[in-house]
Amino acid sequence: TREFDLPAALVFKAYTEPGLFEQWMSHEYGRTRMLKFEGHRHGSYHFQTVDAQENVLFEAHGTIHDLVPGQKITRTFEMSNGPFDVQLEFLEFEPLTGNTSRLTIHTVFRSAAQRDQLLKMPFAQGLNMAHNRLQNILNTLN
Repeated sequence: TREFDLPAALVFKAYTEPGLFEQWMSHEYGRTRMLKFEGHRHGSYHFQTVDAQENVLFEAHGTIHDLVPGQKITRTFEMSNGPFDVQLEFLEFEPLTGNTSRLTIHTVFRSAAQRDQLLKMPFAQGLNMAHNRLQNILNTLN
């Protein structure tokens, strides 16, 4: 769960507009590029992060099972060449006030062991840093 000083519709847009997604997911170690984004029910997505020499550092893809504009995204998430099975993610975008919102991400893993393995990685720290970038980038649009 993460609260933003941004309207829920704008946070949703950051997850569904490829150009914005690439901005907040990029970092000092690599640039993220959205290779495919079909932002509708039964659509799909594919993105990767590359270093300055265009070496792929991270790659993920999945299927969008449901998408309600401004409210929720239900999707699978699978890391390419990673040790984890596909995950099911429920993202909910909730307005708190006109200018604040809450994003709740519920992830379902194949097993508790896979969940625990992922939590040993700096995944939560990386997602928090990415969401800080999202807040900063979208502050300029708000």
